[in-house]
Amino acid sequence: MGNRKLLNIELDRVTSDEYRELPESGIVIVLDNVRSAHNVGSAFRSSDSFKVDKVFLCGICPVPPSPEIHKTALGAEISVPCEYFQDTADAVSELKAEGYKIVSVEQTVASVRLDAFVPDRTEKYALIFGNEVSGVRQDVVDASDFSLEIPQYGTKHSLNVSVSVGIVLWHFVSGYGVPDLHMKPI
Repeated sequence: MGNRKLLNIELDRVTSDEYRELPESGIVIVLDNVRSAHNVGSAFRSSDSFKVDKVFLCGICPVPPSPEIHKTALGAEISVPCEYFQDTADAVSELKAEGYKIVSVEQTVASVRLDAFVPDRTEKYALIFGNEVSGVRQDVVDASDFSLEIPQYGTKHSLNVSVSVGIVLWHFVSGYGVPDLHMKPI
């Protein structure tokens, strides 16, 4: 039979209701003024794939329900809970009060390279991703516990925010693990 692609019914994925009943991963993402509904939808889809507990949408972020978000999220905006904050700083304050390590994914003078960072399983992490042009707001970077930077080797200085979300979440799940989710390995 060779290396046949699996049919969707063979993937044994959970339903949206089952997803919400899975144990928490300890990872949330915060979108700081991400303006594109397609980028927001993609962030939801990656969040669902890597079992993010919640997506925080801040500032000018579009929010569900939205046909544009749904187009790229493919329904992940239904399975992954979300919350809207007018100001990202307010979301950061709430997450700090709940015991999250606040991590801006941004290039700063003191950023830690993603490939050198090993997540601590005993910590909860709030990963902040910024606007498509200006990145994470400086006051939000200042309020963060630290910044992570994705190493890049080409001529461009940034990646699309939706790509960054996928890379960072993969790193956290592959290094941190999402314990006891009763899911088939990828």
